[in-house]
Amino acid sequence: MTLTAVLLAGGESRRMGREKAAIVFRGQPFWQRQVELLRVLRPEKIFVSVRKEPSWLPLDTELLLDEPPSRGPLSGLTRALASTQTSHLVVLAVDMPFMTSEQMGILWSLAKIGCGVLPMIGNRAEPLAAIYPREAASDLFTALAGDNFSLQRLSHSLVQGGRLRVFQVSQREKELYRSVNETGDLPIETRRV
Repeated sequence: MTLTAVLLAGGESRRMGREKAAIVFRGQPFWQRQVELLRVLRPEKIFVSVRKEPSWLPLDTELLLDEPPSRGPLSGLTRALASTQTSHLVVLAVDMPFMTSEQMGILWSLAKIGCGVLPMIGNRAEPLAAIYPREAASDLFTALAGDNFSLQRLSHSLVQGGRLRVFQVSQREKELYRSVNETGDLPIETRRV
């Protein structure tokens, strides 16, 4: 099995009021922290999926721009999976700064040929810190061509179809998957603009 990675950083950050990727957390901007987590997995390639080219694009990554009209994370995920030449794609959202390389490594260790890994917190899927098999590309294209762009619905469909297996996130691990959407979601020392 081989791996490609994508950092999803295409959100508009409306609720945050500033670009999430540039927020400094534990001494690093979110984007840098997340790219380093992905590098630990030793992917053959790292994509950065965004709506428009960022000022911070790392030299060793490849830019993937959402094709308009953007359908949120589904657009970036579909484009990345379509561009993937490896057996699997690991996806990580830029706004999950609590994630660890150890947790991402656990997910990768659970992947199988033709089957990725979907973290579940209770009965809610976490499709933006997951591993997808290349075979799921057709399912994503179908979803993107439709009128329901929910990754929750799509994730459950991929599990039912055998493209993803569920990884039940423990209470202790739950915090790792927390998204930062508003200033109040940030630790106090990170809230300064």
